[in-house]
Amino acid sequence: MIKLIEKYPIASLLLFVMVMLGFTIDAIPVSIMEARNFISAREMLTDNNWILTTMNGEARYQKPPLPTWITAFFGMLFGIKSVLALRWPALLFLASIGISTYLISKKLELSKAHSLINGFIVLSSFYVIGITIEAPWDIYTHGFMLMALFQLFIMLKQQKTNLLNSLLFVLFIAGSVLSKGPVSLYVLFLSFAIAYAIALKPKGHLLHFLKLLSLLIFGIVLGGWWYMHVRIADPETFAAIAARETSNWSSYNVRPFYYYWSFFVQSGLWTIPAFISLLYPYLKSRVTNLKAYRFSFFWTIIAVVLLSVIPEKKSRYLMPVLIPLAINIGFYIEYLIREFKNLKDKRETIPVYFQFGLIASIASLFWVIWFFSSSVLSGTVLIRFIVTAIVLLIIGVTIFKNLKSKNIKNVFYLVIAFMLSVGLFTLPIAETHTTTGYKPISELQDKNLNLYHLDYVAPEMIYNYGNKIPSLKIDEGYNIPIEKTFHLLTRTKQPDTIEVLSKLYKMEFIDTYDLNRASKDSRSYNKRLFNHLYKLTRK
Repeated sequence: MIKLIEKYPIASLLLFVMVMLGFTIDAIPVSIMEARNFISAREMLTDNNWILTTMNGEARYQKPPLPTWITAFFGMLFGIKSVLALRWPALLFLASIGISTYLISKKLELSKAHSLINGFIVLSSFYVIGITIEAPWDIYTHGFMLMALFQLFIMLKQQKTNLLNSLLFVLFIAGSVLSKGPVSLYVLFLSFAIAYAIALKPKGHLLHFLKLLSLLIFGIVLGGWWYMHVRIADPETFAAIAARETSNWSSYNVRPFYYYWSFFVQSGLWTIPAFISLLYPYLKSRVTNLKAYRFSFFWTIIAVVLLSVIPEKKSRYLMPVLIPLAINIGFYIEYLIREFKNLKDKRETIPVYFQFGLIASIASLFWVIWFFSSSVLSGTVLIRFIVTAIVLLIIGVTIFKNLKSKNIKNVFYLVIAFMLSVGLFTLPIAETHTTTGYKPISELQDKNLNLYHLDYVAPEMIYNYGNKIPSLKIDEGYNIPIEKTFHLLTRTKQPDTIEVLSKLYKMEFIDTYDLNRASKDSRSYNKRLFNHLYKLTRK
């Protein structure tokens, strides 16, 4: 099986993502960032707002539109109500990150097997997967940028700029800018360029580098056309949004400089190998390609430093760092595959046994969850648990067996099989774990209500409802509907306490809608997903 995987590396990386997430990811609830993207995509199709993008009928210029265009296209083909269809583009870009990592690794003159390991590591890193759901724009901008860096790598290695590579480089740079502005240019491109200059010492004529610089500028300008258009077409709104967004860089989510320095933990399963791979004095004499290792090491560290100097910090901003980190981890895994059977020093072997032994234990003991839950599970859910427990038990036992025989290559691919199984078997189970209070507002979709919201409505609620929910804006005076009867969604304020409404309307409580799948006493319970519905009839 491993030989077959290594024979078709690109197909294997694509298949890994599609099997792990592609057919089961709709079991995960829609996140707030995702909901905003999906709503904008829906309004592109329903209201034709392709350039001056909107969310719930209001201007949404905070993010450029390319990811939303792609999402809308898939919604047009497969249905805007299908969460699975809307998530597929992000999954394809996730796969592209694994494939681009593999291709860049090959250009670093690493072996085909080693490069494939790097691709699998990045695709199975915790926050690379998590960002695909939490914030779809990020996976697009970094996906495009990594494709651009591969084209740049080719041009740097060949010391020439042929037409195809130049055109693809410009288009991918433009795609990255049109996905989330200069974010990836700063984190991925700049750190790549500095690391390349330090570790690989590019050779070539000044004219060649000037050509590359002109291509970069052209790509940035091409990607920036939307910003210029919106600034001209709707200057006041654009200026207000831009001012708010730029002020956030220095006043919102401000964290200390060292906030990101536990970044290797975000690789999830690869936390221990990630930490060891960053021990440069230890690993530099053990790798087969020191120049390539120095490049991935500097690329990782410089990316973290660049992020650290920005006052605004969020965990998800670390996602692009995991790309060069995956290449860095790959050097350590390749070393273990090559030399582990010969290692005698316990300081080298104990971390390996602990790392993979822990994963094997988790896989082997998954049945314990089934054992304690079996009394409350039934039907297809119980069958899923049993199948998952059996599959993971087989994987766990096989990891232990290969650890004993010191076959690290088999262990590595068994860990990949573990991740594949978690996605394929356990994600559908997540959909079944809902509380008795879970009540989606999508139940109202076909009732043709004149629905408004009073104070705040979460993007997840708007997306779940399937249409716009206009606001009664308190700070601007009430835009009282002309209808004699309408419905009002409210989260914190009771409409009968508002004088202007209570004088004009008779109010009737209808129902409560709650998109939380966790119970109210749970830490994961979110109050913004809870709303009351009232019917208001003019007196």
